[in-house]
Amino acid sequence: MRVAVCQLNARDDREKNLATARELLERAAAGGAQLAVLPEYVDYLGPGDGAPKAEGVDGEFAGFFARAARELGIWVHAGSFHESGPDARRTYNTSLVFSPSGELAARYRKIHLYDVEIAGRVSYQESRSVAPGDETVVAEIAGVRTGLSICYDLRFPELYRRLAVEGQARVLVVPAAFMMHTGRDHWEVLLRARAIENQCYVVAAGQIGDHEPGRTCFGRSMIVDPWGTVVAQAPDEVGVVSADIDLGRLERIRQELPSLANRRL
Repeated sequence: MRVAVCQLNARDDREKNLATARELLERAAAGGAQLAVLPEYVDYLGPGDGAPKAEGVDGEFAGFFARAARELGIWVHAGSFHESGPDARRTYNTSLVFSPSGELAARYRKIHLYDVEIAGRVSYQESRSVAPGDETVVAEIAGVRTGLSICYDLRFPELYRRLAVEGQARVLVVPAAFMMHTGRDHWEVLLRARAIENQCYVVAAGQIGDHEPGRTCFGRSMIVDPWGTVVAQAPDEVGVVSADIDLGRLERIRQELPSLANRRL
């Protein structure tokens, strides 16, 4: 299976963000990708008071990417969006996956919320406006079991172990808007660690560049193989990179270094 990660710089213009996302999906399809993955909050990353109204999984956001998947004939992982939440104050941070026929194949609500206070640098409380999900999700994408996660989930290895062992995932997907000050030191290290320890491919699509208000995302979207080798990485600009998922290589790695089979906890 050929996969593509689409890297973009979403801002406070939803129509423009969606147009860019569609262009990147077209480029991914033209390059032979069977699955294209977009970043977290692909349709809007800007001031909270200008955010689009939260929607259900049958709203305009879902309709846009269902149509793109159907017209391009590829699997589309639509990054994430603000799904209508459990109360008036909070939404869910939700990923949707669409099949080449435009059908909704999977929905995942982000479990781990980014509540961080770094004096003089970062003050962000995602839980003030977002409710956590409570279900792990493995989707069957083009016949390949694929575990879903979003951004801050990356720091919690127990989630990925569950996806790999209980869910029998072979691919792990990470749409993100990883901030610059943490991304430059942790993004690649964590992605490669999740690939190595779970002996899975990791497909990570990130936001890049400045976003209002006062937020800069690291980018460096990448695809990592089960040995921890980065097989594709985006440069520091909006664009698409692709790589092939080689399930034969994955199985050889699991046979030759059977760390998953040898676990005792």
